[in-house]
Amino acid sequence: MRWAWWLLAYASLGLGIVGIVVPGLPTVPFVLLSAYAAARGSQRLHARLLAHRQFGPMIRDWQAHGAVSRRAKRLAVSMMALCAAIMFLTSPKWWMAATGTAIMTVVAIWLWRRPEPPAG
Repeated sequence: MRWAWWLLAYASLGLGIVGIVVPGLPTVPFVLLSAYAAARGSQRLHARLLAHRQFGPMIRDWQAHGAVSRRAKRLAVSMMALCAAIMFLTSPKWWMAATGTAIMTVVAIWLWRRPEPPAG
């Protein structure tokens, strides 16, 4: 079963990296999933993720407190708003854009309800 966790960890990390440059594809959830799977399938990858300059603090905050920084929340909601605007400008049917926007709204509400990491 360890190989399945390993595969999920690397696949999630790959999707997270792609999400850095592809609008609409989230980075953070895939990196968090990668860390979760790596803890069960690849201690080496897990240690590298925790030590990473960008991803490490985010993963540690999530693992310790289920927390998301205010900066990450703002950035995520801004990108969702941009994607919603693009969808309304390019979707062939208004309801397609409205459905995507509704889903992103639910995610944004959930995200803002997450605690912020403790100061320090």
